[in-house]
Amino acid sequence: MDYHDQIRKYIVDNFLFGDAGKLTDSTSLLGAGIIDSTAILEIVQFIEKKFTINVNDDELLPENLDSVNSITAFITRKKTN
Repeated sequence: MDYHDQIRKYIVDNFLFGDAGKLTDSTSLLGAGIIDSTAILEIVQFIEKKFTINVNDDELLPENLDSVNSITAFITRKKTN
């Protein structure tokens, strides 16, 4: 399972209670009301632990954490640096 699949599964399981519904990989998680600011911190904890990366405060931005695609791209960048 790659980063994308693991992120999508985590979001569906923890915030959509198993119902992916209309979630696309580019859906704004904040804009669609799927997550709130507290949930962002939960996602950060998950990706730090699961992918052994450190997310800095200045990286807590929507462009890094607001969709399955943006989270996947962020993890990929972190893992290749």
